[in-house]
Amino acid sequence: MGYPERRLRRLRRTPALRRLVAETRLSVDDFVAPLFVREGTEEPVAIPSMPGQVQHSRSTLVAEAKRLSALGVPGVILFGVPERKDSVGSGAFDPDGIVQVALADVRAALGDELVLIADLCLDEYTDHGHCGVLDARGQVDNDATLALYQRTALAQAEAGADVVAPSGMMDGQVGAIRAALDGAGRCDVAVLAYAAKYASALYGPFREAVEVTIAGGGDRRGYQQDPANRREALAEVALDVAEGADVVMVKPAGTNLDVLAAVRATVDVPVAAYQVSGEYAMIVAAAERGWIDGPAVALESLTAIKRAGADFVLTYFAGELAEALGG
Repeated sequence: MGYPERRLRRLRRTPALRRLVAETRLSVDDFVAPLFVREGTEEPVAIPSMPGQVQHSRSTLVAEAKRLSALGVPGVILFGVPERKDSVGSGAFDPDGIVQVALADVRAALGDELVLIADLCLDEYTDHGHCGVLDARGQVDNDATLALYQRTALAQAEAGADVVAPSGMMDGQVGAIRAALDGAGRCDVAVLAYAAKYASALYGPFREAVEVTIAGGGDRRGYQQDPANRREALAEVALDVAEGADVVMVKPAGTNLDVLAAVRATVDVPVAAYQVSGEYAMIVAAAERGWIDGPAVALESLTAIKRAGADFVLTYFAGELAEALGG
């Protein structure tokens, strides 16, 4: 008998054959490394729920950016941990805020060798932990928040950001930021929109990393997306593209591969995906217990995200896998 299905197995027989016919290829070019920078520290501070990750000082952030660049990682995204917080998150748009000075540090050290992306949100800087300012009822005031996002985008652009990445899921955020940048003559700065950002239970380690607690035990389900909804994600993405997003992102990546594939099939702009802190922490924790091969699972997970349609992935494994892949 001919066994035509054996044609498939014949091409799996050796590692070289498998490489030759691989449909999806993961490389260091696909990674953006999320980095945390803490105000007022001289030494890196470990993040217990994210083993291997730290809150960097300004100097160690520059050193890590240099290391990643040398490995071939093309970009980093910066998150700030300020010493002080207030009701409007003023550290986000302060020219001397931690992310702004860190952007300037890395730009001075590396020039254009590394794409510098700045997360654009207020939650790390507000004393209530929400992504925007609150109104008299304690609800997020969408339009008042947009004005502060505009100020933040301009501060980040002036500090050296190539890309600003609004992550607050405010209505109209992309259009407002694009208008502010263009009005200030910063048409060169791109906008990466967290376009389909779900209200996920996988963000816990990240919130520890940036020391954010939502006041009163609240949540962000009023403005982040319901994990039950897929069509809504496509509508959000379409709105962001119409408002001028240069790149759109799906977050979290691993639990939303169907959404990622649908977005890729729908839009012509680059599509990013964020392998979030909880995904990272689960892999690392299981590997530490000897239950899984951590690097192999990380590689498999990222390959699936790429296969689903991501042009690049924000991942805490960027440095580790860049070394493994020969970056």
